[in-house]
Amino acid sequence: MPNTIELLIVAAQAVAFAAMLTGCSLPLFGILQQENYGSGASLGWYMKKKNMLRRRYRLLALCLVLAAALLGLCFAFLGAYAQLFGAVAYVGLCALFMFSFRRALKVPVEPTKRLIRLMVCTCLLLFAALFGAGIGLVCAVKAIARPWAEVLRIAPLGIFPALLFLFPAAANCIMKIYEVPRARYFVKKAQRTLAESGCIKVGITGSFGKTSVKAFAAQMLSRKFNVKATPASYNTPLGIAKFVNEEGCDCDIFLAEMGARHTGDIRELCAMVRPSVGVVTGVCAQHLETFKSVENIRREKGELARAAEKVILGETARDMREDALCEGRDFGAENVETGCEKTKFTLFLGGERADVETAVLGRHAAEDIALAAALCFSLGMTFEEIAAAVPTLTPVPHRLERSESGGVTILDDAYNGNPLGAKNAVEVLRTAAGRKIVVTPGLVELGEIEENVNEDLGHALVGLDLVVLVGETRVLAVRNGFVDGGGDEEKLKTVSTLSAAQELLKNFLRAGDTVLFLNDLPDKY
Repeated sequence: MPNTIELLIVAAQAVAFAAMLTGCSLPLFGILQQENYGSGASLGWYMKKKNMLRRRYRLLALCLVLAAALLGLCFAFLGAYAQLFGAVAYVGLCALFMFSFRRALKVPVEPTKRLIRLMVCTCLLLFAALFGAGIGLVCAVKAIARPWAEVLRIAPLGIFPALLFLFPAAANCIMKIYEVPRARYFVKKAQRTLAESGCIKVGITGSFGKTSVKAFAAQMLSRKFNVKATPASYNTPLGIAKFVNEEGCDCDIFLAEMGARHTGDIRELCAMVRPSVGVVTGVCAQHLETFKSVENIRREKGELARAAEKVILGETARDMREDALCEGRDFGAENVETGCEKTKFTLFLGGERADVETAVLGRHAAEDIALAAALCFSLGMTFEEIAAAVPTLTPVPHRLERSESGGVTILDDAYNGNPLGAKNAVEVLRTAAGRKIVVTPGLVELGEIEENVNEDLGHALVGLDLVVLVGETRVLAVRNGFVDGGGDEEKLKTVSTLSAAQELLKNFLRAGDTVLFLNDLPDKY
């Protein structure tokens, strides 16, 4: 058995190595956040073919083993002290890995309290494993009783980066013993706050356009009422609870965006918010990967239509309730004219019509504004007030948001992930006067139809001046669709990352060009 000095040395090494490996795990923590702390989903992402992070961890493990072994042998004349050089190499290489990978994720890791707790738990698990392995190696060295065994003792610990993916996942499962009851407490607290508030609660869901409809409705309603709306894409129970618990619900109207990736999500959100008014923007194959069928998606979104007293339904959701306001019957956007600077259309609402224009771009934007207008009308705004508010609407960030840089027009549609929105974005791009460029990784979460949808997207890109595909395997369907549709292969470029695409554009773009960034996928894809 190891003596006290050996135990202290092993413990010190375990502390240092665990701290460094926890730092190296930051990309894994980021993926866990993107997967809403789902261990199974994050492990599934990690085990996908050609996952670059997995390759880098294996390379780090190989470097650690070799460095510790070589340095140990080089300084073997120092006896047991030779392993100190291996330990320094271990810490140094881990630090180099962290520095080189500090900007590995496009979606930054949010240093929330939950993440910090998860990192501490991961560090403790790593310490326990490293300490146990260290004790075992000391015992093995004593059993072998050879000088070379002592100087190589640290080298086997270098394999830990290859196993690193297991530790955050295990820590996440352990922490759920604490996190799940805590989350329920916060959701219940927000539920009580909402129940005690006398405001009108509005739920907004759909396969597309939720955030835009919420944003447009909030802007219009704020001209007459005190309105609070969940920020950005806060559309889960915890996201809504966080906002309510921090901001309260002291308002006339509360707008809650409701997202869903699995059966039961909307019912849970309705039980929490208890909306008296609901908006279902529409239904398409978005999230088909998790729902398995469009009918399941329709049934899930329909939970809001059945729960609310009053419902406003978009065109593709109009069959959810007989007594609902449905686009094309009670409201809508007619004679839509799209462009790179403005969208013009005729707003039809409550039997009245008005020609309006807005800086929000895209045919789908006009339809989203019509849905928001119908909601505002049902909540007490007049047609004249609504029509006057439309020209003042501002675009939602990353949803066909227009900007200019160095004479180049940029259409930022990074958060667009549905086929109809992609089609509308390309339609807007084609109205540009100069050269037209699109940068896209394709569309995701479409299940069995994903390949066909991406081939159709490739067809839609034929005729543009440059098509930059970002990724490796997923963009093959887009490429095939582009080529089969008669596209010029010389105008088609494939790069591995968004940063590589941006470098390519630096040497290509000139004043007067328009670039569409279509669907910038999170790291989990």
